[in-house]
Amino acid sequence: MSSSQDRYLIPLSTLAMTVAVVIAIILGVPQIFPGVRLPFPGPGHIAEIPAVVDRTQDFPNNSRNFVTAAVNRVGAAVVRIDTERTVTTAPNPFFDDPFFRRFFGEDAFPDLPRERRVRGQGSGFIVDRSGIILTNAHVVSGAEMVTVNLRDGRTLRGEVRGIDDPSDLAVVKIEGSNLPVAPLGSSSELQVGDWAIAVGNPLGLDNTVSLGIISALSRSSAQVGIPDKRLDFLQTDAAINPGNSGGPLLNDRGEVIGINTAIRPGAEGIGFAIPIDRAKAIQDRLARGETIPHPYIGIRMLTLTPELAKTYNDDPNSPYLLPEINGVLVVQVVPDSPAAKAGLRRGDVVTDIEGTEIVDSEQLQTLVENSEIGEPLMFEVQRGDLSQQISVRPGELLDAGR
Repeated sequence: MSSSQDRYLIPLSTLAMTVAVVIAIILGVPQIFPGVRLPFPGPGHIAEIPAVVDRTQDFPNNSRNFVTAAVNRVGAAVVRIDTERTVTTAPNPFFDDPFFRRFFGEDAFPDLPRERRVRGQGSGFIVDRSGIILTNAHVVSGAEMVTVNLRDGRTLRGEVRGIDDPSDLAVVKIEGSNLPVAPLGSSSELQVGDWAIAVGNPLGLDNTVSLGIISALSRSSAQVGIPDKRLDFLQTDAAINPGNSGGPLLNDRGEVIGINTAIRPGAEGIGFAIPIDRAKAIQDRLARGETIPHPYIGIRMLTLTPELAKTYNDDPNSPYLLPEINGVLVVQVVPDSPAAKAGLRRGDVVTDIEGTEIVDSEQLQTLVENSEIGEPLMFEVQRGDLSQQISVRPGELLDAGR
């Protein structure tokens, strides 16, 4: 046999060792080599397997996750609010025109019903065992009948005790025994990224829960798209749908941190809630039927920056030149408003109020909202090249529409 073939031959000693190892695996090493001790049992040996310890008793029933615990803590206090109101429809003047009635005949234009009943639905939550419920003003505003449905199946008649449209808050009162109560937390301690759990009755689907986070804090009503309101909102990506309005927004401990209020049309994952601290500040007064004061001065305004002013000034069709500074530009003055009576004019730039530098419109709005009705506020304004001080006495917002 040639040497080239020898390298493919397996030596007999190697072959014998391989066979021995295979037999040892099959029969067990101790039976072939009695002197060898293995750390694992061989064939025929029944190992003592430790018993499986049941650890389920170490976990309480409500600790599946924090969402379950939070909802179990609050869920019974969340209610569905059904409303009914009468809507009057203005008649079409065409149908009442005597000429057309004579031409076509009286029977051609039957008297159509000019009133109809409209039903609405929203959410709310009980905050006091006496039957005080917090919800949104737009849920119950104008309602002639309010029905409150509890999760335990009870249906109770609700009485609207107070409504504050500028903050979109309302209080409804029910009479009942053993009423569950939702614990209230604090919205001032929130941070972006905190858990947010929305509970309510969207689209008529009772006891619906959605999970998200706090996406942003202190979104102004103008940013949200409802500039007629007078508050800042919490932003969340927890799903808020029609029917969720008035329901609670919870933290991970099952405490109410906000009241679900609005969604941004055309956007997904953007919802807004009223901070619960705002509601706590006025709920007792609303429950007593009191009117919540809202100071106003009566201007439309725009945040002004040097860059924006320069762009405006570079336009040859601009009716006047703006000072290229930071401040708030008065775009319009409402006739007969406190601002008009004080002498503010379109084109004025507000730079300071009572010693506080003004850099944006939200800051100005907050200062006015926190002021006292009838008490003067000293405005420093830039009018052209001149700086002036103007005293403005805020009025009551609700009186502005009368």
